[in-house]
Amino acid sequence: MVIRGEIRKGAYHDSVTLMIVSGKLNELEGVEEASVVMATGENRSILEAAGLWTGELDDASETDLVISLRAASEEVARKALEQVGELLGQVSKKQSVHGGPVARSLEQAVEKLRGARLALISVAGRHAAAEARRALDAGLHVMLFSDNVSLEDERGLKELALSKGLFMMGPDCGTAIINGVPLAFANRVARGPVGVVAASGTGLQEVCCLLDRHGTGISQAIGTGGRDIKEAVGGIMFMEGIRALARDEDTTCIVLISKPPDLPVLKKVSQCVRDAGKPVVALFIGGDPGLLSDAGAWAASDLEEAALLAHTIVRGEAMEGAGELMLERQKKVRSLARQIRQKGGWTSATPRDQDKAAQDVHGRSRKFLRALYSGGTLCHEAQWILRKMSVRAFSNTPLEGNARLEDPRKSKEHSLVDMGDDLFTSGRPHPMMDFRLRNERMLQEAADPETAILLFDLVLGYGAHPSPLDELLPLIGRLQREVPEVLLICPVTGTEGDPQDRNKVVRGLEQAGVVVMPSNASAALLAGQLIMTPTS
Repeated sequence: MVIRGEIRKGAYHDSVTLMIVSGKLNELEGVEEASVVMATGENRSILEAAGLWTGELDDASETDLVISLRAASEEVARKALEQVGELLGQVSKKQSVHGGPVARSLEQAVEKLRGARLALISVAGRHAAAEARRALDAGLHVMLFSDNVSLEDERGLKELALSKGLFMMGPDCGTAIINGVPLAFANRVARGPVGVVAASGTGLQEVCCLLDRHGTGISQAIGTGGRDIKEAVGGIMFMEGIRALARDEDTTCIVLISKPPDLPVLKKVSQCVRDAGKPVVALFIGGDPGLLSDAGAWAASDLEEAALLAHTIVRGEAMEGAGELMLERQKKVRSLARQIRQKGGWTSATPRDQDKAAQDVHGRSRKFLRALYSGGTLCHEAQWILRKMSVRAFSNTPLEGNARLEDPRKSKEHSLVDMGDDLFTSGRPHPMMDFRLRNERMLQEAADPETAILLFDLVLGYGAHPSPLDELLPLIGRLQREVPEVLLICPVTGTEGDPQDRNKVVRGLEQAGVVVMPSNASAALLAGQLIMTPTS
């Protein structure tokens, strides 16, 4: 096995192009791992952690393209490096031939698309703030997909947007639905009376999809970027989102989703909730469910409950009904857990046994949950739910009370891994688009004799893998043949209207033997029930 690197001076390509090319290199026979990225400080750190930064790359600056790969031989590495230029050309050519107007600058785009009101920006982080500022100065709302923007620049951009009466969603904003149009990673949902403000991409997707499944639509779904609720930014767009939905005649209920805001931001958000004049449902994942109760908000304990509360409100039904539905969910999960145990004699270790690493009551060694997520918010929600069930877990993105994995590539005891984290996505397509890295990890986890449950999420919609069953079913078939004792659990985030058709995907997974759950919260609850002591 050899590791080789190469610098291409001043050769800038956007992140999507680089992810596609990296994916194609990883498909080559004899290439174990390959990454094609701009040589930013963050990317260098990620490559170093992955063992892919070599001395050949030490002279690279942030304006340079670097290629690094681990291959079976020198010959394989040489041929792979030779193909990079051709692959970059193919991808760039394919992206430019789409039949629509082509622009080489923001100004040209505004000229060609007269009437455009929003700019979606995805460029290298060092250019992102400047491009966003130009768009705001041109009177455009901005959705900034790019990351690696400083907190100082983020706050400055959002203050500028606020002064102009514009929205500045992001940086690192991956999901929004504006006037019924899904942007970036988003789903096709019905229009309706619920407005959402979220500092969370997959959290926003999960709530919108659950509402759609209940027959309740979305007026607007506004992403802010995860750092907006930090004191350094001040919650500027989170609060502006609340105010905008409060003014919107088509919105009758507002849903808020984020991790717990910093205290100074929480106080200001609470005042916005008081001033909204409309019912508000709030979920701060991993925080006190009642943080906004004093301000009059309905507190949700998880994403599914947030959707149920909003659905109940807009239907004008008694709020006790949402509580009854949550109790019904608990009963269904417990019943399913009993059925699974009875069907296969399946059981696992209790939380008390975790430190002892003891075998379960049947003398079997398989007792741990291994969860592999493409959605970071879904990973956090599952940790939160399991922690409330007294299940301690390791993670590469741990919530307070959980331990950090020393090596994110190796699970330990109960582990929940966010595979959308930068460590796994540098130079690679996001796991919502490309399943290969997670598929390999699933095989690795199943081969561990201590793995009892493999929980994996599947997020559908625009930007996600167009045909997930083609990638997953061969893997699932192999797992069922080689390790039938490992239970597979999967929540599917999506709608019937998505390009992949959630109903079709669910049927395919169930026929393959996967336990498909209606929500991420339900999947975490089921896993928690199964790894705890059975009760009568």
